[in-house]
Amino acid sequence: MAFNVADLFEHAVDAVPERTALICEERRLTYRELDERANRLAHHLAARGIGVGDHVGVYSRNSIEALETMLATYKLRAVSVSVNYRYVADEVRYIVENADLKAIIHEAEFTEIVAEVRDSAPGLTETLSIGTEYDAALAAQSPERDFGPRSSDDLYILYTGGTTGMPKGVMWRHEDVWRALGGGINHVTGEYVSDEWELAKNAAAAPEGIVMAPLSPLIHGAAQWAAFMGLNVGGTVVFVPQFDAHEVWRTVRRHGVHILTVVGDAMAKPLLEAYHTGRYEVPTLWAFSSHAALFSHSLKQQYLEAFPNLFITDVIGSSESGSTGLSTVTKDSDHTQGPRVRFGAQSALLDDDGRLVEPVPGAVGRMARTGHVPLGYYKDPEKTKTIFFEIDGTRYVAPGDYARYEADGTVTLLGRGSECINTGGEKVFPEEVETALKSHPDVFDALVIGIPDERFGQAVAAVAQPRPGAVIDLAELDAHLRTKVAGYKAPRGYWLVDTVMRQPSGKANYPAAKRYASEQADEMRSPR
Repeated sequence: MAFNVADLFEHAVDAVPERTALICEERRLTYRELDERANRLAHHLAARGIGVGDHVGVYSRNSIEALETMLATYKLRAVSVSVNYRYVADEVRYIVENADLKAIIHEAEFTEIVAEVRDSAPGLTETLSIGTEYDAALAAQSPERDFGPRSSDDLYILYTGGTTGMPKGVMWRHEDVWRALGGGINHVTGEYVSDEWELAKNAAAAPEGIVMAPLSPLIHGAAQWAAFMGLNVGGTVVFVPQFDAHEVWRTVRRHGVHILTVVGDAMAKPLLEAYHTGRYEVPTLWAFSSHAALFSHSLKQQYLEAFPNLFITDVIGSSESGSTGLSTVTKDSDHTQGPRVRFGAQSALLDDDGRLVEPVPGAVGRMARTGHVPLGYYKDPEKTKTIFFEIDGTRYVAPGDYARYEADGTVTLLGRGSECINTGGEKVFPEEVETALKSHPDVFDALVIGIPDERFGQAVAAVAQPRPGAVIDLAELDAHLRTKVAGYKAPRGYWLVDTVMRQPSGKANYPAAKRYASEQADEMRSPR
């Protein structure tokens, strides 16, 4: 029995071949058509020398071709590596060299960058441009599914966004990443999917599939696994090539989308603004889920006011750990100090020495997960040692996000330990303060950073983006904030910007915010 990305998809193809699998703008493919196109691409790659264990880059926005490339790669037991479509030549070169890419499939507009990188990367032997060249490659190959057996141990690599340094490749076994991120373990009940055909059998028994639109870029694990989950259960996956809030709502209405997945406030806020502005009617939408980034309590409440019958979930985790916790959002839930979730059965908190933290209210530690965890970082054994711990013979992964145990059995997410601000000996976790800032009606988005301070070592500061048409009164904001968090956590200074610094995935870009604060030090404004 193989719990393999390609096998799980092929079982769904055999179960519902004529059901719509994938929609992108006006294009749509059935499961049979998507499978045949992926088979053709796999045969093309095989003819160019790509085989078991080789690494293939995908340098594209969300598209049919991007997902086809991933499936084709896994069919060959090769490894797909997503390349951020915003990267310039030096950044692409880093991924090509660090990930040992042998081939790269890219959008046509990136041809010059790929050519420049290829000249200095002898290991990169094959490139394929999406468009006429890609279509011709597929047309020349067989649509037959005639590949050999695969394994649950086949390698899957997910590159992190590089918010705390250069991107790193996280290595997983196919079964482990499917269990941790892809629905192989039910996030609500904790039950395991029993065999590789169970999901496909359920899909065949259902009269129709769910329609899911993962909105974050496929460079993000949350988007990849939302798409794979949708396909594995016989659903329809809908892509919007580049995030545009109004286009999202038009897409929801046009294709009858049931589920939207986003990455935190960076997507959820503009979506809600556009919904109210456009007065869209979206009667098919019944679920909304945020993954892997801050989804603030104030915004959740606004969604519940706009969509009183919407099923809203908040899932926390990382590329290194998979899903560690989930919450269902309700009007009476108390998330005033930060996003609060219920841990999964395999999750825990560890102290800084790698020991389990007793689950008592107020105890703080690094979020960790055991069970199905990664193998480590690609080509970086030293970095791997910093996030893996063995406790009484059990292996845990703890990437660095901190959380606090609460009296009701939940945990409150505090943020990345590497971004923790030490001000006069007091620890301040940025995401806790960001949650409080964004509860103010005039604040659209915010990042909290530490800046040098002669007296306290570090001082708390913030980069804030006003809501469209609003003017932030910093004294009023400061007074509001001090009703939400302790006074020492309130920013001593602010930079007001048009757009807060975020990665394409929606995750915070703290290094960029710190650079901006350093370069614009004279522009810092005090709330008092």
